[in-house]
Amino acid sequence: MALFLSIFPIILLIYLMVKRNALPSYVALPWIAAVVLIIQLIFFETDIQTVSANIVSAIIAVQTPITVIFGAILFNRFSEISGATNILRKWLGTISPNPVAQLMIIGWAFAFMIEGASGFGTPAAIAAPILVGLGFPALRVAMLALVMNSVPVSFGAVGTPTWFGFGPLRLAEAQILEIGSMSALIHSFAALIIPLMALKLVVGWKEIKNNLVFVYISIAACVIPYALIAQVNYEFPSLLGGAIGLLVSVLVAKRGIGLAKNKDEDTLDNQPVPTSQVVKALFPTGLLIVILIVTRLQQLPFKAMMNDATTWISFQLGSLGMFDISYGLVFTLKSIFATSINASYKLLYVPALIPFVITVLIALPVFAVSGSKTKDIFVGSFKQTRNPFLALVGALIMVKLMLVGGDDSMVKIIGKSFAAATGEYWTLFASYLGAVGAFFSGSNTVSNLTFGSVQLSTAEISGISATLVLALQSVGGAMGNMVCINNIVAVSSVLKIDNQEGTILKETVIPMILYGIIAALVAMFLIPILY
Repeated sequence: MALFLSIFPIILLIYLMVKRNALPSYVALPWIAAVVLIIQLIFFETDIQTVSANIVSAIIAVQTPITVIFGAILFNRFSEISGATNILRKWLGTISPNPVAQLMIIGWAFAFMIEGASGFGTPAAIAAPILVGLGFPALRVAMLALVMNSVPVSFGAVGTPTWFGFGPLRLAEAQILEIGSMSALIHSFAALIIPLMALKLVVGWKEIKNNLVFVYISIAACVIPYALIAQVNYEFPSLLGGAIGLLVSVLVAKRGIGLAKNKDEDTLDNQPVPTSQVVKALFPTGLLIVILIVTRLQQLPFKAMMNDATTWISFQLGSLGMFDISYGLVFTLKSIFATSINASYKLLYVPALIPFVITVLIALPVFAVSGSKTKDIFVGSFKQTRNPFLALVGALIMVKLMLVGGDDSMVKIIGKSFAAATGEYWTLFASYLGAVGAFFSGSNTVSNLTFGSVQLSTAEISGISATLVLALQSVGGAMGNMVCINNIVAVSSVLKIDNQEGTILKETVIPMILYGIIAALVAMFLIPILY
């Protein structure tokens, strides 16, 4: 009965989100959180004090990802309304007439960089319309955008799926870094094949073969710095890897290196975009990257200042707990409802106010954005965060309650059953569980929050490397983006594609399955040698 009640909420969640007339994640996840709450109170007889403290902790914890999402949406709305995105569209479309070059520059390298900065579905929403504007068929572009946007996702939105997605597990900093390192290695091997499968959805194998040298230059230009940066940092791999890859891909394409001569090259009717306009359009993204690097480098004082937890102001909030504000503006609620549970929010260090909001505030006068448009940017961004907020609150409450009870917790019970069923072979299945999480939630972050604890428990009980299994979970959450209903609906709506969700899913599920096979092979044969 304990096993049934532990796994029942997850099965119910999957059912609610994949059934006919499925519930969106922002409706299903809060309902499932309520189901877990009832099970904890009635069957596991958890005291109301512990349950309440975990709920409050989850509500505080959700401020971290939701403010990152708000910042990312704000940045992208500003780019769209200010005209920066439109200039980039025109510029990217004039670099090369070769269709494979256009698909790799925009669908791969540009989307890779956007994922690193913003995540949360924005790469497909920005890159796909550019490609359709260049004459590619909308349905095929939707498929390509979904498949391409997988490799960088574990480090999307400045690494949010990794550093926040596994936050409830209270892992050591070194272990989170190693998870990121292993994830990047697995993704890098998948990148040797997955972009080719994405290209095949739009152009033929002959065209891919004729331009294969350029394709692999573009892949390597993103993936090599991505994998190297992931060895020392879990926030920048996709952002910097994408930026370097985009620069290299553009320079190589302009020189025609590795590209077949296009018959229509001389008839390309595209006015070149002035360099000054391109520089101005890239200014916000460049500023974003600079601020992130300056505030994250260990060698500079800013990171330590923004994480300074030394108490500045402290006062009691009745029975709720002790509220503490540090010199680094870290807001902490301690001893919630007289329990040992604490929760905090780092105002300056969480990548929201710095760099997203600050970058937008600096860029607004540069682009001479009017007061009414500025209001529209901020108000629209707040509205767009409502549904992700509800989904994340539900996910975090569910996870925190499922972790209550230590060795007798719901996740430990599930972990024991998975371990008993698969034993040492769990590495073959771990990435697919992560993909299931992304499939129904639309987010690598939510997938890691939802299943990270189950994966950790299964690994510990099976005697497998917990770091490796969590890396596979992160990779699975990324590859699940290809088949995620939310993402399919989002890109279809952006491209005005009607009633083709099933068609898209049938095509994208094949590279997703292959991705999981590659992940399992790397995990079984290569990682034990390198780690």
